[in-house]
Amino acid sequence: MHATHAAAKVAELGTTLSQGLIGSDLLIERLLIGVLTGGHLLIEGAPGLAKTRAVKLLSAGITGDFSRIQCTPDLLPSDLTGTDVYNPETGLFGFSRGPVFHTMVLVDEINRAPPKVQSALLEAMAERQVTSGGVTHPLPDPFLVVATQNSIEHEGTFPLPEAQLDRFLLHVQLTLPDLATERRILDLVETEQRDGPALSDPIGLDVIHAAKAQVGSIHLSPALRDYIVRIVMATRGPPFSDDIEHAVSPRGSLSLAAAARARAYLHGRDHALPEDVQAVAADALAHRMSLSWKATSQGRTPRDVIAGILAATDPL
Repeated sequence: MHATHAAAKVAELGTTLSQGLIGSDLLIERLLIGVLTGGHLLIEGAPGLAKTRAVKLLSAGITGDFSRIQCTPDLLPSDLTGTDVYNPETGLFGFSRGPVFHTMVLVDEINRAPPKVQSALLEAMAERQVTSGGVTHPLPDPFLVVATQNSIEHEGTFPLPEAQLDRFLLHVQLTLPDLATERRILDLVETEQRDGPALSDPIGLDVIHAAKAQVGSIHLSPALRDYIVRIVMATRGPPFSDDIEHAVSPRGSLSLAAAARARAYLHGRDHALPEDVQAVAADALAHRMSLSWKATSQGRTPRDVIAGILAATDPL
């Protein structure tokens, strides 16, 4: 597929999403970065910020199949992955696939799922496969998990372990809209209730595969690679090591580079710039570190530390 055609189709998908998600340009960009890199996303925000709506609109814009898993404390791993079922006609067991066997999987309120379910999801996200009864079943290609969690409720939840968080390419935190945006949201919902949602033709998986290949060829200069590594290494040594209990692993460097490439592609460039790295650094790195008790007691957050690292690190 011609590079220009794939880029135009991806841009068209972004335009369609922006028409149905008012004031969510950053979220739309992050969702497209996930699609273009094959990286999974964790979206955190208060109820009513269109987290689920965003994923549904994205799935409607792509021809692949979609499933939604609503997490609850009594969820079982087999509810996610599927299980072996006995067939009385053949006298044999056959694997019945669960909802994770789809191109795009929305895991709603992932922090309400118990640890065993989170462990099963970890294999699917990391290895892109499911093992049941000693048999490994590959997942579709492309395969994208978008998980959501509520930032204001903690009762009846199971905080995600560091290994699970590290499998997410980006952790996106949403904030409440301003007055003008809220008014536009009200107008949009009333229009959809009256006329129905505006739909466009979904783009094919061949477009997604072509765009992903093009993102992989986005030029990342040696100087920019050094910049990425220096940002990650700053989490492991002074002067920021006193604020950090667990530093960012090498997977952070890989994720930051992949996200920067995808952002450059979305902005119509064949090369990444320091501004691409800076724009995605907090979402790509903050969830991969934990702070010391001293930094936490001072009210600091991982994103505050990342901001300090970016301010102190010269891109050249």
